[in-house]
Amino acid sequence: QVQLVESGGGLVQAGGSLRLSCAASGRTFSTISPGWFRQAPGKEREFVAGITWRGGSTAYADSVKGRFTISRDNAKNTVYLQMNSLKPEDTAVYYCAAAASAYGLRSSESYDSWGQGTQVTVSS
Repeated sequence: QVQLVESGGGLVQAGGSLRLSCAASGRTFSTISPGWFRQAPGKEREFVAGITWRGGSTAYADSVKGRFTISRDNAKNTVYLQMNSLKPEDTAVYYCAAAASAYGLRSSESYDSWGQGTQVTVSS
């Protein structure tokens, strides 16, 4: 398994930006496909973005496409989520996750390791 630690959450006004980071350890980072999910109060956890282990392919939820960007730095064992033009509906706990495969990035069942989550709150 992979140990994942998220950081970078916080409180921001609508229209602002945040960058989340997720530091990984315990498995060769270049062999995993990391993703970001989020869970708002009273809602199911949902897929936000994913990136393959080589970084050649990315996937985004329709609700964040064009505003969020996922990237990875294999030298730093870190995956990032740059969030721009934030909206109040983006408020949630954001989780980093790791998958061993580059397939099925949109499904939480593809991921076998999860971080503890970081809170993102967007005020109107």
